[in-house]
Amino acid sequence: MPSLPELARAHTDLVDDDVAWLALLQADWQIVADLSFADLVLWLPDRDGSGYWAAGQMRPTTGPTALVDDVVGTFVQRGRRPLLDAALDDGRVAREGDPEWRDDVPVRVEAIPVRREDRVIAVVARNTNLHGVRTPSRLELAYLATASELTQMIARGGFPFPGQRSDHADSPRVGDGFVRVDAAGRVTYASPNALSVYRKLGLTGDLADQVLADVTREVVPPDLRPDEETISAVLGAKVPRDAEIGNREATVIVRAIPLRPAGELTGGLILLRDVTDLRSRDRELVTKDATIREIHHRVKNNLQTVAALLRLQARRIESVRGREALEEAVRRVGAIAVVHETLSQSYEEEVAFDAVADQLTGLVSEVGGHAGEVRLRRTGSFGTLSSNAATPLAMVLTEVLQNAMEHGYPEGSSGTVEIQVSSAGSLVTVRVLDDGVGLPDDFDVASTSSLGLSIVQTLVGELGGTLAMGRRKDGPGTVVEFSFPR
Repeated sequence: MPSLPELARAHTDLVDDDVAWLALLQADWQIVADLSFADLVLWLPDRDGSGYWAAGQMRPTTGPTALVDDVVGTFVQRGRRPLLDAALDDGRVAREGDPEWRDDVPVRVEAIPVRREDRVIAVVARNTNLHGVRTPSRLELAYLATASELTQMIARGGFPFPGQRSDHADSPRVGDGFVRVDAAGRVTYASPNALSVYRKLGLTGDLADQVLADVTREVVPPDLRPDEETISAVLGAKVPRDAEIGNREATVIVRAIPLRPAGELTGGLILLRDVTDLRSRDRELVTKDATIREIHHRVKNNLQTVAALLRLQARRIESVRGREALEEAVRRVGAIAVVHETLSQSYEEEVAFDAVADQLTGLVSEVGGHAGEVRLRRTGSFGTLSSNAATPLAMVLTEVLQNAMEHGYPEGSSGTVEIQVSSAGSLVTVRVLDDGVGLPDDFDVASTSSLGLSIVQTLVGELGGTLAMGRRKDGPGTVVEFSFPR
């Protein structure tokens, strides 16, 4: 199904600002559809004046649909829909007394010009299913009256309001809670759902004939209110704005839509949504995220304590091999601690691994016994990895770097160890190259008895990757390459 921008570019002379205005209208037209109990179709005039392209469609959630099939992308020739012609040519809302019949259903059609500045740039057709029409209730009359004022504003270029959208997740809908206020901010009608929202806030009486801002001040303590300007402006429907109000019992999102059908403010539409449960879940998630971060922080501290104890123990051991074994353990514990430290600083269970890799190179340089003699550097980026992949990768990288420094450079020699990182689709490839003495002629990674390389092989397998080692072809030294899916 083609999008509004695609259809506008392909078939019309609308400029980008025109398309942006229509997109803003589409973001809000669920409100108009629900208040009208009608399907809306956005028609764009073709650049050669031959007809109209359907660029958007919205069905009501408050009544039966009049359009069973999707019409977006269809073309109607000029003259086939006289109401569209009248709305575009005369810049007025065009109506006919007799309904159209579609699939044995009577449908009333109205055409609303969409004005931006001094030009009509499109037409909205409002299609109302008249099947089973009955005497409307007071709620339905309030909806229809408000819809009529909004359509007049669309025809005058006064709606939508720039900078305000209702298509985000928290925005209230018509059915959540509907309040009409007059120009003084006094409630002329409140739907049962809107009254229930205020009852949850603590209201004991009725909303009718009350100044909504004053009622809100009574049920919301001063320390929990927005600023007084917001209370008066939003709840009096003076400005098109959202606000969140609440007390210790409930939280409500309020949206104000000023109504100016003829240019002067006649009142406003206030939409309410009870988001108490949603905010409670948000707070639970924030608490849970903070708890996870604290756990990572404590694990990091505990690992650093273990590393410190091992380091102290190593200093007391006279055996050179025993001391080296404990120092290797210190390095491995430190590598895991680096990952947990990174996780403790983020709300996400993902790791920007470049920072971890750079910390690990510093750790290996510090413990490796070649400080200042062998330079470690990284090219390329690991990107973001899950915490499940970050820990084994940190261990693998530490072991490979340590092996390069320990076995590639005899005491007193110098050189460079480079980490090259590349990605192809979801596959990450890491190459660690040194310019040291290289591998023995009879070296076989599959039969090695080295604990470090055994750890590397095991962890690369856990990552679902592959491992290869060999001599460099472009000079002296060794290359270790391993790949794994992101």
